[in-house]
Amino acid sequence: MALSLPGERSVTAAMPNTPLRTVFAWFAKANADRTRRTALQSLLELDADRLDDLGLSHADIHEAMTARGGRTATMVLNTARARRSLR
Repeated sequence: MALSLPGERSVTAAMPNTPLRTVFAWFAKANADRTRRTALQSLLELDADRLDDLGLSHADIHEAMTARGGRTATMVLNTARARRSLR
């Protein structure tokens, strides 16, 4: 049995989930998603030779844009680069 001192609070008690905090979190996530999409779209504008220098292809970027199942765009692109470096 754990002993809890009167001055200690759990982490969840210290940070209540208020509607305002939820709105800010939603805006932060939307901003991060927009930044990621913009970066991937700018990679799509590069020609095939430049992407090859980076170890990527247009197909890799399209796959990263639609990453699902717990995989992030960074994971997809890093896997593609690692796969190409073995060639």
